[in-house]
Amino acid sequence: MAKDDSTVRCFQGLLIFGHVIVGMCGIALTAECIFFVSDQHSLYPLLEATNNDDIYGAAWIGMFVGICLFCLSVLAIVGIMKSNRKMLLAYFIMMFIVYGFEVASCITAATQRDFFTPNLFLKQMLVRYQNNSPPTNDDKWKNDGVTKTWDRLMLQDHCCGVNGPSDWQKYTSAFRVENNDADYPWPRQCCVLNTLKQPLNLDACKLGVLGYYHRQSVKYVHYTSLLGSEQLGKLSHYDGSTFPMTKSVAEKTKWKNPA
Repeated sequence: MAKDDSTVRCFQGLLIFGHVIVGMCGIALTAECIFFVSDQHSLYPLLEATNNDDIYGAAWIGMFVGICLFCLSVLAIVGIMKSNRKMLLAYFIMMFIVYGFEVASCITAATQRDFFTPNLFLKQMLVRYQNNSPPTNDDKWKNDGVTKTWDRLMLQDHCCGVNGPSDWQKYTSAFRVENNDADYPWPRQCCVLNTLKQPLNLDACKLGVLGYYHRQSVKYVHYTSLLGSEQLGKLSHYDGSTFPMTKSVAEKTKWKNPA
């Protein structure tokens, strides 16, 4: 009898430890999604201009799921410690509901990962950057957002377009329509600037002299891949360890009925 009790206690301790990990994963998922929706890199105008910001919906769902996972892990730990059958049954039901939300968030993030590609943002940049002849006010607002975002990115990351300065030479763009090729082979933000935020040597920059203009491409941060991979990892952990472990202990343990 004592051996059976020690086995049960061992399983309970293992379950409690597992749900502590689940709670920590919930906190991590919530923090990750908060960081994403807060748009620390101010890239939302680029997403909005694509008319597809569903990835933000996935992040909001992920935030909700993270909070739920933390709360449910606390419920599970209390239920395990008290050997309360009703609490554990409520945990199982709510965890499967939360799992469904997490699957929806994961699927959304995974599908968006293939949508946001460098070519998509290249086309967007060529069409909208410094486009002063938009057909509608909504397009004007999006063009202004794309222009300001790219100006900031090129200054901040010392880059010149999606793939480099060749983007402004190889392809037809609104920027080329608005500006003369001799005076503006690429935006002035591609030039190496001095401390006064002025081109170090404007003529050398326009001629493409090394050291006076930025040749590298933008640092492409693929948020959807990060979000989707993180959530897929959590899903496999929950499905592959937490549920079977809890079920195993429930089968081997005669839980006490609540008073």
